[in-house]
Amino acid sequence: MSSGQMQQLRPFLSLLFVICTLLGLVFIKMEERRISYVVLKLTKEHKRAIEMKRQKEISLAKLTRPQLLENLATQRLTLKRVTPNQIIRLTPTQIIARTGLEI
Repeated sequence: MSSGQMQQLRPFLSLLFVICTLLGLVFIKMEERRISYVVLKLTKEHKRAIEMKRQKEISLAKLTRPQLLENLATQRLTLKRVTPNQIIRLTPTQIIARTGLEI
């Protein structure tokens, strides 16, 4: 190419460079916005999952209360209440003697 033809192409090339740069910036901004929406959605789902977990822990704690379990055992399973003379307390040496373990 001759010098004259390059002089004629320079304004076109600079304009093409500016347009490509601006389109690139627009594309980057669009990607940034899309990623922001994805992060927002995931944050909401994470908070919802944490709240569900907390609710399940609370309901588990309510279902496994000692009084509720005792009532369930006596009413539905026909078990009797424990009396103090039924409880056997073992010392560590008695446990070792019963299980046959050695220290």
